[in-house]
Amino acid sequence: MQLAEPIVSSPGGESNLEERRRDEVLQCLEPAGRRPVAELAEMSDADRCKWLFWNLHENLEAIRQMEPALQARINSMQYSVMDETLLADQAALNKRLDLSCRWTMELSFPGYPEEVTYPIGDGWINLVIASEAPAYLHVAAGQKAYLDADHTTYPNQIYLEGWVSDHLWHDIRTHLANPNPSCRTDVVLLDSTLFPVRRDFDFVAGPPGAIGVTNIEFRAFSHPTERRMVRRAEPRRPR
Repeated sequence: MQLAEPIVSSPGGESNLEERRRDEVLQCLEPAGRRPVAELAEMSDADRCKWLFWNLHENLEAIRQMEPALQARINSMQYSVMDETLLADQAALNKRLDLSCRWTMELSFPGYPEEVTYPIGDGWINLVIASEAPAYLHVAAGQKAYLDADHTTYPNQIYLEGWVSDHLWHDIRTHLANPNPSCRTDVVLLDSTLFPVRRDFDFVAGPPGAIGVTNIEFRAFSHPTERRMVRRAEPRRPR
């Protein structure tokens, strides 16, 4: 499908440099990205991840019709706090949440009553807990995170870098630390929150080839039978 015309910037500008870097990343992903959907089941986790990233950048409207949703099953958690009073010259705490996880991709197909799930790799979710995004985090105003991947490693590594508010952290921390083996908390990224980092989507930012994330959802499950994804009928952000 025809992509929107990019915004033209001055030659040699930072925007052009970022686009060249994005093109270099996408060229490496293209062989896997152009493979048909019917081959997803036989592809490796790394190739399925490349397929997802390439299509979100180069074939966004078509892949939106399959409502791609990403779900991270959390394997372990690390919460760290550092007193930055001396550095900030005022009372300040640097709070971080690092989650080791296993990523899956869910797609919807006509005629199928439920989504089809594909594993796409292991990875980490690294979140700063603060009232607003810290200055060093490469996100735009209103953006919660970006999704990036290292396709050169085995197994394929996927990283979600972002931030959450203290209020959200207080709501989810008891679920994340629940010792009951039949309970778990997953991180979910719905298709309506995923946007490619490129010139014509200036409301998201991140490294070249990354996916901007405008909202992060946490889902707490009290029993294995409750793990099926539940779609929300919410309008997508205008593009």
